[in-house]
Amino acid sequence: MNDTYIVTTYVIIDDLLKAWGFQDDCRATGHAAETLTVAVLAAKYFQNHHERALSLLIRLGYVNRRSVSRFNRQLHKLRDWLYGMVVLMGELFSQGETFIIDSLPLPVCKRVRARRCKKVRGRAFCGYCAAKDEKFFGWRLHLICTTDGIPVSFDLLPAAYHDLTPVHELTVILPPGAAVFGDKGYISDPDAASIFDASGVRLVSVRRKNMTPNSWADDYDLAHYRKRIETVNSQLEAMGIQQLHARTNHGFDLKAWASLLALAFTNIVTD
Repeated sequence: MNDTYIVTTYVIIDDLLKAWGFQDDCRATGHAAETLTVAVLAAKYFQNHHERALSLLIRLGYVNRRSVSRFNRQLHKLRDWLYGMVVLMGELFSQGETFIIDSLPLPVCKRVRARRCKKVRGRAFCGYCAAKDEKFFGWRLHLICTTDGIPVSFDLLPAAYHDLTPVHELTVILPPGAAVFGDKGYISDPDAASIFDASGVRLVSVRRKNMTPNSWADDYDLAHYRKRIETVNSQLEAMGIQQLHARTNHGFDLKAWASLLALAFTNIVTD
């Protein structure tokens, strides 16, 4: 564990809560900033295992002693604040000219157990990952990030939904004139034209061999930026975002948001 990362994470979260006028409950065992910091550190170092992260941080003296059940109750009360922090990070870093878009499968359970899954049900959650050539059951994370790997815009949708489904909503936050690079899953001239007319954002996708080359960007740019999004996906996979264990969908969302915030802090501190 990196002391600089831990302290930086706590300071940023604490300052944001103070700026938003948040006040801790006088009956709470620990501060809200401590609770959210544990959630982010659990995503960063412990693959979202909250009990392990809490136990180690208590032992190291970073947070006050409390039970796991009390920690979980307080964390779920702070769910909307965590979401707001991820959104705020996106707004702060959405001022560039170049962004990258991709989707990542987030399985809820093994495909063979889909019929017994109680969190989500239906064919809408049966998806296919072309990169790994495998089927999965659960959600798909649609993510736009900067070239430095900082999440800017995101959405969680059922796995069967196409990559183009949320692309209009994801790109609306970007400034006019920005370019968003994607893979072959984002090939759609009508959608690209519609996005450009509505917001001035260019959606540039990798073309198939039998298609005409891109008129706005060459293959070198596409290959360069595609490598960066693969690095981001690898970072999220290393955090265990594809093996999230949660009893409810709210808990699943909370761990996914904590992973995105941990990713943002990781690439900010690294840069």
